[in-house]
Amino acid sequence: MLDFKPATLVSEDRRQTFLPDLFGLHRLIFAENFIYALMELLSPLDYGGGFWNFFEMAGQPLYLAPTSKPRFRITWEGNGYQGEVSADAAGIIATMFALSHLSFRFEDDRFSEAYARLYEFAAGHPEAGEIFQAID
Repeated sequence: MLDFKPATLVSEDRRQTFLPDLFGLHRLIFAENFIYALMELLSPLDYGGGFWNFFEMAGQPLYLAPTSKPRFRITWEGNGYQGEVSADAAGIIATMFALSHLSFRFEDDRFSEAYARLYEFAAGHPEAGEIFQAID
């Protein structure tokens, strides 16, 4: 964790290209709506929509994170996880779930490559333990 480098917040003038770069134009609307719906499932007590920040690393899209609250209670029945994490970690969890699902649903390497990139980043995140418990 000593070598952890935080992701870079995508600037306002580059936001319009972030989602197409991450999800592709053909899957953009589905994927964007899917990640927001996932967040509602993951945090029904705390998430109710709102603005999301976009983050990248070395010029490549990495993840989205909600800004409506500083912390979110996350619950996932699929593995019994319950915990509270920062908005940043909640966004990583939701993005990882979405990319994993999309990689199985569509035959498009962009999703598995984006998942692998985010997984590597998440391994060094200060909340890595909670992130990996949530997605396990």
